[in-house]
Amino acid sequence: MGELKDKAKGIANEVAGNIKQASDDPRVRAKGVAQERKGEAQNLKGKIKGALGDKI
Repeated sequence: MGELKDKAKGIANEVAGNIKQASDDPRVRAKGVAQERKGEAQNLKGKIKGALGDKI
């Protein structure tokens, strides 16, 4: 179950980050890049949990 939760949070953060990157404000763009990276990490965590059977 944790696998799906992490993947869903990851996808949501990636989408929100991509939206922020479309801004004209450089600070908002930087926050968008950081949020996208966070989402990628969450998605990877979910994939690892799936491969290891939620034991981490």
